[in-house]
Parts: sequence; structure tokens; C-alpha cells
Amino acid sequence: MRGSDAVQEALFMFAKLDDFVPTDHPLRAIQKLVNEGLTRLNGLFNTIYADTGRASIAPEKLVRALLLQVFYSIRGERQLMEQIRYNLLFRWFVGLAIDDAVWDHSVFSKNRDRLLEHEVVEAFFTEVMTLADKAGLLSKEHFSVDGTLIQAWASHKSFRPKDGSDDSDASGPGRNAQANWKGTRRSNDTHASTTDPDARQYRKSHNTAAILAYQGHVLMENRSGLVVGTIVTHADGFGERAAALAMLDAVPASRPRTVGADKAYDTRDFIEACRRRQVTPHVASNGSGHRRSAIDGRTTRHEGYRLSQTKRKRIEEHFGWGKTVGRIRQTVYRGIRNVDQHFKLTMTASNLVRMARILSAVPQGGAA
Repeated sequence: MRGSDAVQEALFMFAKLDDFVPTDHPLRAIQKLVNEGLTRLNGLFNTIYADTGRASIAPEKLVRALLLQVFYSIRGERQLMEQIRYNLLFRWFVGLAIDDAVWDHSVFSKNRDRLLEHEVVEAFFTEVMTLADKAGLLSKEHFSVDGTLIQAWASHKSFRPKDGSDDSDASGPGRNAQANWKGTRRSNDTHASTTDPDARQYRKSHNTAAILAYQGHVLMENRSGLVVGTIVTHADGFGERAAALAMLDAVPASRPRTVGADKAYDTRDFIEACRRRQVTPHVASNGSGHRRSAIDGRTTRHEGYRLSQTKRKRIEEHFGWGKTVGRIRQTVYRGIRNVDQHFKLTMTASNLVRMARILSAVPQGGAA
């Protein structure tokens, strides 16, 4: 018999949000980790918010919503609020009941900026790494380092002379006229972006176009491939090596360590700086042409060197995930401090996905 197309809603209905989420949904394992990390930030949250006054959005809900924005490639706050309004999975993860009102996108943005101002994302990243350490997922001896370009939220037309003059030969109708800089020298010494002054013009190689960008740097431990250090710097030719040393210094060390890296790190000053820190530089040799590599057979002859060169490529998995699923191919934030928090949040989300997958594969009561 043909079924009826009519919709008959029950007068009363009792249902929990948890009933709508499959027991094997990937977000269940991630939510458990997120909630445990947020619980450890309760003291920080108490110092950020006043004891009296009108209640704002709970910071725990804000962080969960920001993570959803990364997990599901949601670019703007308007779209995020729309998704939370009708998506039961999103409501469950954030911690909103079915009949709870969803925040206005402008209210959400203001409360999010408070988290960025107090570096809550960085504190949350640290707590997630503490959970990974307790689970035995982190190596304390073997690391890898690499960097990637993050395109700034600014156009070439905003890159103007610092003296206030106009060097563009604009032509054509309308406000967005065609600009022509042919034959004009434009460098970071003489020009700056009026949209995002912290962004720098940078080209990755002679065969690529220059863009306004930042550099995001990652320090990864080699056991589970988890990010243990991140930092965003101005885009320049020295940022990668300086950031690598800064991240290594931030990791407590009680024994000698190794760090794998690509050819860009094969410079004498970086190699010597690593050895002063009791860090063995497992850097890819860059001895092409007339250039002499700073790495010799005393390092490359060991099996550990070849293993480090294999492991270091796993950093690209974090960069690839962050640029295709997350939103770090081109940031929507302005200012190096905000871009740094955005990059840390994306790498934290990438870690959570990997940790949930690893821990879910471990039998109950077993070791990772």
C-alpha cells in the first residue's frame, strides 16, 4: 500500500540530542578530548570574565564552535551560526539544547575576539598536548620542523609606499581600477599594506609570484606525528630557521634530541645553533652546484638520519589538512597576533583528529 505524504507531528515529543548522533561518529571521540582539555582551563576562564554582570557566551561553547568551523571548513561566522541553528550534530557538539537560542554572529565575533586577546587558543593547545603526553603519544627525543606560507587577507593594491605616495598607474572605470606596477620596484622596505601592515610581500621561489603572506611554522614529534609547537612569523628568508630554534627552546629537554628538516635548513649557522643545544640536525643535504652542505657523513651515515628524513614529511599532512579542510591557505584574520592564534587553532584541530583516531584504535586498557 502506498504510504501517505502528509506530515503529522506529535503533540508532545521527548528526545535527547545524544540520540541523534551515531555512537561511532568521529566527533564523539574528539568531543571527549575537547571537554577534558577545556575542564583544565576553568581557572583561566575565571580570570577572564567578571564575577558580576550579564552572562556572556560560555567560553567552552565558543571554543567548541571555533573547532567546528575548522572541522567543517566553515569560513564565516554568519554561516557558522546558521549551521548551529538547524544542525543537530553541531548543537550537540557545542553544548546547546534543541530549544536554545543561537547567538547573533556579531555577538559571537566579539566574544571570540576576547578569547584571542587572552590567548585562550594557545592555552588550549597546551592542554591538548598534556593529554597526548599522558596517553604516551609524544616522543621527547625525536622531532621534525617545517614551515608553510599563509596568504594574508590583503590585496596587492593595498601594498603602497610608506611615504604616502601612489605608485600605481590605475586605469579603467569604477572603484576597482586596473593597476599597473610594471617597472616599479616594490619591496617591504619601502612599501606596506594599508589593510594588514603586518603582512609581508614574499615569493617562495623565483618561479612563483610574490604574495602578501605570513609564515606558519610547526615542530612535530616523530612518534605519533603530533604538532608540539607552532608559531607564525613575518614572511622572510630567515624566519624558518629562527622559528625552528625558538620552538626547540620551548620544548623541555633532559637528553639529546634530533630534528629532521628539509634543504632550506641546511645552513652553517642553523647547524651550529642546533649542536649548541645538544640537538642533532638531521637536515636534508643541500650540496648542489658549487654550494657545500653543512651536513657531512658523520650525520648522514646513521640509520636514525634516514628515519628522520622519512618521518619529517608527515608535517605536510598537517599543512595539507589545514589548507584543504581548515582555512589557513588564506587567513581571514589580520595582524600577526590574530593570525598566530588562527594557525594554532587549526593545528590543534588537526592534532585532535589524529589523537582521536589513534586512541580509538587502542583496545580498552591497552597502551598506545
